[in-house]
Amino acid sequence: MKNSIKLILAVCVVGLVSAFTLKPTAEYAGYNIGDIVEDFKLKNIDGKMVSLSDYEDKLGVIVTFTCNTCPYAVAYEDRIIELDKKYADKGYPVVAIMPNDTSVKPDDDLESMKKRAEQKGFTFPYLIDAKQDVYPKFGATKTPHVFVLDRTESGFVVSYIGAIDNNYKDASAVTTKYVENAVDALIAGTPIKETETKAIGCSIKVAN
Repeated sequence: MKNSIKLILAVCVVGLVSAFTLKPTAEYAGYNIGDIVEDFKLKNIDGKMVSLSDYEDKLGVIVTFTCNTCPYAVAYEDRIIELDKKYADKGYPVVAIMPNDTSVKPDDDLESMKKRAEQKGFTFPYLIDAKQDVYPKFGATKTPHVFVLDRTESGFVVSYIGAIDNNYKDASAVTTKYVENAVDALIAGTPIKETETKAIGCSIKVAN
């Protein structure tokens, strides 16, 4: 009986230790609306390092987690380009981040990212989260997954999280442009009606 109790206690202790030492996954961790975003520094396709703090002269940033290989991300590429064209001059440029592990998705490596950006004519930085330590902080789970940040005296604040719009299949069939609505509201100084939506896309790939 005593041995059984000791065994049960041992299992409980191991369980508790595991619970506190396991690394949180993006499914259960990340920024919420109103949170201040930590600065980050990632390599751009031109080889230069880009930080969030580089945008302190902007009104905000449209952070978009995307990649080369996901069909959903590819379907949204033109719309991401249009977001940057529409809002960069208004103070809300796009910053794209590729979060996948390239050992799982080789066609998402830096050289492939560079080629894709040239093919599509990206007008924004395309950064690689090589250590995969930035996307979990955001809580990104999909490609694409968008976080609209608004610059305040306290730092960049998360103001919108989720999808770009409500129709990934057909841009011409979109009836609600979530990101545009959020940025327009920030520019106008009015409340954002939908601050969170469900991101639709491929799961972010990690090595086993």
